[in-house]
Amino acid sequence: MQPTSVTFLSVCLLLSVFGLSATCVAQEPPLIPRKVLDSPATHEFVTISPDAKMMAYLAPSDQNVANIWVEDLATHQKRMVTRDQHRGIGGYQWAFDNTHLLYESDENGNEDFHLYSVDLKSTAIRDLTPFLGVRAGPPLLSSSRPDEVLVGLNLRDPKLFDVYRVSLQSGATTLDAENPGDVIGWTADDRLVIRAATAFTDKLETVVRVRDSGKSPWRDLLNIPFEQATFLGQVNGGNIIVGFSQDGTKLLVGSSKDSPTNRLVELEAATGKELRVLASDPQADLWQAFADHFIVLRDPRDGHLQAAAFNYLKPEWRVVDPAVAADLKYLSSLQPGVFLVPSQDLSGSKWMVWYFTDTGPVSYYLYDRAAHQARLLFRDRPHLEQYKLAEMRPTIIPARDGFKLVSYLTLPPGKAPKSLPLLLFVHGGPWARDEWGMDPVVQLMANRGYAVLQVNYRASTINGPYMNAANGKIGTLTDEDLTDGVAWAVKQGIADPKRIAIMGGSFGGYSVLRALSLHPDLYACGVDVVGPADLATLMNSIPDYWKPVKKRWLQRIGDVTANQALNEKLSPLYHAADIHAPLLIGHGKFDPRVKLAQSEKIVETIRKNGGQVTFVVYSDEGHGFARPENNLDFDGRTEEFLHGCLGGRLEPWEKVPGSTAEVK
Repeated sequence: MQPTSVTFLSVCLLLSVFGLSATCVAQEPPLIPRKVLDSPATHEFVTISPDAKMMAYLAPSDQNVANIWVEDLATHQKRMVTRDQHRGIGGYQWAFDNTHLLYESDENGNEDFHLYSVDLKSTAIRDLTPFLGVRAGPPLLSSSRPDEVLVGLNLRDPKLFDVYRVSLQSGATTLDAENPGDVIGWTADDRLVIRAATAFTDKLETVVRVRDSGKSPWRDLLNIPFEQATFLGQVNGGNIIVGFSQDGTKLLVGSSKDSPTNRLVELEAATGKELRVLASDPQADLWQAFADHFIVLRDPRDGHLQAAAFNYLKPEWRVVDPAVAADLKYLSSLQPGVFLVPSQDLSGSKWMVWYFTDTGPVSYYLYDRAAHQARLLFRDRPHLEQYKLAEMRPTIIPARDGFKLVSYLTLPPGKAPKSLPLLLFVHGGPWARDEWGMDPVVQLMANRGYAVLQVNYRASTINGPYMNAANGKIGTLTDEDLTDGVAWAVKQGIADPKRIAIMGGSFGGYSVLRALSLHPDLYACGVDVVGPADLATLMNSIPDYWKPVKKRWLQRIGDVTANQALNEKLSPLYHAADIHAPLLIGHGKFDPRVKLAQSEKIVETIRKNGGQVTFVVYSDEGHGFARPENNLDFDGRTEEFLHGCLGGRLEPWEKVPGSTAEVK
C-alpha cells in the first residue's frame, strides 16, 4: 500500500525520478531541539482497567522519570503510584482485581527483570520475584482467578523458565509447571491453568504442545519445520499460541506451516485438526508491534477472535467477526495512520485505542462501542505538533537479483530531493523489521537535512520466504541488500554518493562495522550502537537462558563457534584494519547480550591501525539506552559527528546533566 497524499516533496521526487526538470525550492523548517524529540512522553501506554472505572498510563515524575499514573474516569483525580527514580518504567499490566498493577524492572539494563506489583489502595509496592540473578517473564492473568498471576522464572535452572503461581495478596510463590527443557513460551486457559506451550526443540522444530488439565501428560499438537516457522516460534519468550477458546476445546494459533505467511488458524485441542483459517494475508505475517506477541482483537467476554492485523508496508486490519466491522471502519476514519486496541474493559464496551502516524505524536482515544463515539484523551508528545515533521514513505527497492526489499524513505522537509546527504539507518535483529511510523531518530536526522533510508534486508520478519532468504548468508547477502538500497538512492538522484553514512544498533551496529570494512570508499562515516564485532564471542557469552536464540543463530548463520574460518570471514573484528572512515561507537556497560568487551576490542584494533573512532560508554545502560539523559547525550554526539562528515545542520552538542556518558 502506497501513501495517497500528494505533497510538494513527493511531486519533486517524482519529477526527479523521471528525469524532468522542476524548480523545487522551499524554505527549510526550523531546527527541532533534540530535547523535544528525546524528552519522555507526557502520556504513554494508556490502558483501561477491567471494570472501566480507571485508566493508567506512563508519565514523568517531578524528576522526569517515567512512572505509572492512574486516573479515576469519573472524578478525573490522578496520582502517581510507582516511585522509580532512575531508569523509568517501560510498561505495565492491570490485574483483574482492579486493585493491582504489575510491571517489570531490571538493574542498569542487565535484563534480569523482576515482576513488581503496586497496590492502588495501600500504595504498597512488592517485588513478586525477589530472587537474585533470576529473570521473570511476562505475567499470565485471567479474570476467573483475579488474585493470582502466573510468571515464568529461571529459578530452578538458569537455562529454563518454569511457571510459578504467585498470590497478589500474600506474595506466596509455588511451582506450577516445570519446563521439560525446550519450552520457550507458556499459555494458560480461561481458568488460569497452564495447558499449552510453544517449544523449540533440538531438531529445530517449533512445536505446539497441549495437555487436558494441569496434571495431565503433555502431547504434541502441531510440529512446524524450522524454515516454515515464524520468528516467535524460535526465540526465548516467544509464543505462537494466541489462546484457548472459552471452553478450552479449541486453540488459536499463528501458524506458518505449509504457508509462506503466518495465518491465524483454529485447532481442535484434542486432535490438532485444523478446523479453519480465521485470518491471513498473501504478503505479510501478523503484526508484532511489541515483538513478543501477535496483534489481534479478541472479545474479553469469551475470547473469540474479532480481528487481526497484518503488516507489509503498513499494518492493516482483517475483520473476522462482522460484529466489529462498523467499529473498525469508524476507528479507521477517525484520524490518519494506523491503530491498535491494546486494552478493553471486561464487558468489551470500552476500548482504549492507540493511533500511530509518521508525522506526529501517538494519540490515545477512549472508544465507547455503544455510543459509537471515541474521545481523545492524550497525545504522547503534544509539543511535536508545533514542528514540521517528515513523511516516511513506504518504498519497494529491487535488489540486484530482483528481490523486492520493503523499505522506508524519509526526506528532509523543505529541501529538493536531489543530491542529499544520506543516512542508511539499519535495524537490529537481524530477525526484526523496520516499520512505518514516527521515529524520533529518523525525524531528528531528516530535520537536520539528511535523507534517511531504512531497508528491510533479507532476514527481516516480513514473511517466511523473506526471513529465510538470508539463511547461510547473514553478513553477506544482508550487506548486499543494504548496499543495493544505497545504490538505488544514488541512481534516483536522491543521494549524493560522496555524502553517505550508515548507522544502526545491535545487529544494525554489526552491519555498520561490516559495511565500513567491506566498502571503505562508499561510506563517509558510521555510527554503531552495541554492535557485536566477533560473532563467536557473541555466541559464547550470551546468557544461559538464550539457548533457543543460540540454536537459531547458528542454524541461520553457520556454526561460528566451531568454524573459526567462517567466524573470521563474517566478524568485523578481523577486518578492522580496513575501517578507515570515522566511526562513533556507543555501548552500555551492563549489556548482557553484546558484552562491552566487544566494542573495547574493535576500538583498540582500529586505533592501532590508525583509524578514527570515538567511543562512548554509559555506566547505567545495557543493550541500548533507556534513560532520556543518555539518549539525549548520544543523539547530540551523533548529530555533531554526522555534521562533521556529511555537513548537515547542527544543534551543537552540550553536556547533559544526569547522563553517565564517558568517552574512552
